[in-house]
Order: sequence, then structure tokens, then C-alpha cells
Amino acid sequence: MRRVIAAAKALVRRHWPRLRLRTILLATFLFVAALPGFGALFLRVYENSLLRQTETELVAQSAALAAIAARDWAGGQGAEVLRGGHGSSLDLRLSRILPERPAPVAMPGADPATVHWAERVAPVLAMTATTTLASIQLLDADGRIVARGPAGMGYAALPEVQAARAGRAVTVLRRNGSYRPRYPLEWLSRASNLRIHHARPVIVDGRVVGVLLLARSPRSLFVGLYQDRGKIAFGIVAIFVTLVVLSGLLSRGIVRPVEALRDATRAVAGGGGSVPDPPATAAIEIQALYRDFGAMAEAIAHRSRYLRDFAHAVSHEFKTPLAGIRGAVELLQDHDDMAPADRARFLSNIAADAGRLNVLVSRLLELARADMATREAGAATDLGAVLAEVADASVLAVAVPTGPLPPVAVPRGVVETALSTLIDNSRQAGATRIDVAAAVVEGLVVLTLADNGPGIAPGDRERVFEPFFTTRRADGGTGLGLSILRSLVEAHRGSVVLVPEGPGAVFRVTLPVAG
Repeated sequence: MRRVIAAAKALVRRHWPRLRLRTILLATFLFVAALPGFGALFLRVYENSLLRQTETELVAQSAALAAIAARDWAGGQGAEVLRGGHGSSLDLRLSRILPERPAPVAMPGADPATVHWAERVAPVLAMTATTTLASIQLLDADGRIVARGPAGMGYAALPEVQAARAGRAVTVLRRNGSYRPRYPLEWLSRASNLRIHHARPVIVDGRVVGVLLLARSPRSLFVGLYQDRGKIAFGIVAIFVTLVVLSGLLSRGIVRPVEALRDATRAVAGGGGSVPDPPATAAIEIQALYRDFGAMAEAIAHRSRYLRDFAHAVSHEFKTPLAGIRGAVELLQDHDDMAPADRARFLSNIAADAGRLNVLVSRLLELARADMATREAGAATDLGAVLAEVADASVLAVAVPTGPLPPVAVPRGVVETALSTLIDNSRQAGATRIDVAAAVVEGLVVLTLADNGPGIAPGDRERVFEPFFTTRRADGGTGLGLSILRSLVEAHRGSVVLVPEGPGAVFRVTLPVAG
């Protein structure tokens, strides 16, 4: 079975047409709009309406005729009209379909007074039947036909007649044996070969004196459609216009913005252009998608610039020691008779440059790990304890805040590395004291570290976080310490900036509060 399903899916995928979003939306709208029409036909909704309309007409006719017949009965001043209980209950799917009405059976012995009464009512029945095209017969209290039917015959055994003789009006569906199709598609109509039969009692002085038996074929489905063609055509046009308007709105809200975003994405991928502002008519989700694409494009461009500049800086930093090593090796190869002191000096230079390369590679690995660092779920570090430990381990005088601090959502090792790096930089710059201040602002702990060193030159302040920027290159500095520090802190939703305050260097570290 799974193989069959997999083969069917593969066949569908192989032959599935490539469709535009506009086409899919329009097809969906058309299908949804057509569902009520199909439901009206195939669920018999419209046909049931025609059936019940015919039943209602028969009920109204029988009520009027019963009132007239009761009035003409001898002593009819006490005539009653059966009220209520005539709500339509016919349903082509649920109602029982009875066989065709059987022929009347012989029932002689009609009461002369009842026959005389029927003769007075018969003209009214005939006129009504001519106008409404319904079959109308009057029966006496026993079920004999006394008007508009063969004399001496009756329908006493019919269920609807028995119900009427008991004082209840009833409607049933029966087969129509004389039905002959007149339309090519008439088989679609389930009610075409049916006939509605309605029986109503004629009540005088609280007793049933007769029964009105009416029958009529329901309105044909196709005749009803033809008669309501104006309404149906108007509905179709209104639905089609509504679909066109909705398609236009969705096109402006979804399709066009998506196409514009596609073109902008291609331009960005080609190295030019940028993601435009989202159209005002675009859906909220599409506008959010524009903003996300814009942020992604900006991040990619920033990362591309960073990688390009980083590659350039790496090549520059590696080029100097490599050139020194290469030059020293060439001199050693070309001068076999070099003095021992000179040979030792060149070998020492090679070792120093190799050591610098080793340090650079190690720091680059640390920077790569910092760039790829991810947040640790559930991290909660006691910031006060870490500050105290770092201050105790430092050779500088570090003044830390004494008040309680909330735990931060940063691993302990990251906090220790950040503080140690800043303190070590101050020590190397000649500072002898660092003052640490702390404040909690909107769910963030802000640490301010200010030293008493010479500070950072104004021209260098914008570059202190750039990879490989250092003012201590002669002392072996790599210029990667602050870059690694910033990457680590930002990876845990924090930040570190240089604040142009005071005579010394002032750094501000922001860390998120845990929880």
C-alpha cells in the first residue's frame, strides 16, 4: 500500500503544473464560490425549497377550501378551521416516499345530505383546480369520494385519509406513475417523478364531516431555475465581481509585494541594490517579511564587509612575520660562511616571527569561537561573586560595588573573561587602579570600568574594537583581545562600548539579568 501511495505521489509531482500565485488564488475563489451552487443542487437544498413551496400552496388552498366547505355544511355556523401544525416537514433525503396512490375502492351507501353538500361545494373546487392545476377531491367522513371523482368509490385505506379522518392535516410524498421525462437532464432532479398529496379534515361542531384530498406535482427544478434566472444571473455576476475585487486586493496585498521582494532579493544576490520599504497595501505578514529580508540583507552585507576586511587584515598581519622568516631563511641559505653571531640573530628572528604567528593563530581561533558562541539556556551567574574574585586575583587595585546585584544570564566563564581582559588592558596601558560601578536599568546590569591610566587617544577610540588594531605591536600585542571580548558579550545579548569620559579609559559592559 505504501508503494502505491509513494508511486501516486511521484506521479502527481512529476505532472504537477507550475502555477502562479494569482492563478491559485483565483481557482480557490472560484471553487469556494461554486460550492454553494453545487450544494444547492446535489444536497437538494434548492429542490427542497421548491418542494416545500408547492406544499405550502396546497396547505393554503386546502385551508381556504375547508373553510368554505364547512360554511356550506348544514348548520355550518359552528365550522372550525384547523389551525397550526402545518409546518413543512418534507425533505427529499429524509422523507419516506410512498408508492403511487392506488385506485379507489368501491364504497357504496353515501349519505344523501353529504352528497347534496358536496354538490354545493363542487363548483368552488373545480374553479380552484382549474386555476392552481391541483387535483382536488372531497371525501365524506368515511373516506368516500363525494365530489370531483367517481361516485361510490373511496380512499378509506390511505394513510393520509385516515389521519385526516382523525382530525389531523397531513402531507405525504408518493410516486407519480404517469411521469414522463421532458428535459435531457431531468434525471438530476429527484422530485421529478414524485407527487405531493395533502389531506385536510373539514370540521364542524368539533367533528370531522369530510376530507379534502389535494395532489400536485412539485415545481420542476429546471422550471424553477428558468423562472428564477434573473436572480440566479444577478447572483453569479455579483459573485464574479466580488471575486475579481478580492483577487485584486490579494494581488496588491500579497502577489505584487512578493514579486517586488523577489526582484529585490535577486538584485541583492547579484551584489547591487537593497530591499525596499514594504508597500503600504501589503499584508502585515508581508511587511514583516520585508523587514526581516532587509535585516538579513544588511546582516549579510555587514558580514561580507567584515570577512573582506578581516581577510585583508589577516593577510597583512601574517605577511610581515612571514616576510621576515622568508628573508632570514634566504640569507641563511645564501651565506654558508655566516658568522655564528649573525646566524644566531637570524634564527632568533625566525623564532620570534614564528612565535608571533603562533599567537596570531591561537587568538584567531579564540575569535572564531567567540563569533560562533551561542547562548546557554538557563545561565545565571552571581555577578557580585565574580567581581570579587577577579578583583582579588588582579595585581591592580580594583574597587567593586558593595551592594547586591542580580544574577546575569551569561555563563560565569564569559563574565570572568570579559572583566579579566579589560583589567589586563588597563594594566598594560599603565593604570594602577580601576573603579567598577554597577546599575540595573530595564532588565540589564550596566557595569562601568574606569581606570586611572593615560586613556586612549581620540584618534584611536573608533578603532579599539577592530581586529588587529593595537598600539603595542612592538610588545607582541595582536589587537584581537577587545574583538574577542565584544564577540563573546554580544553572543550572550550583551554589549561593550568605550565611553569618552574621564582622563583614563572607561568601558561600559551591559549584561542581561537572568530570568
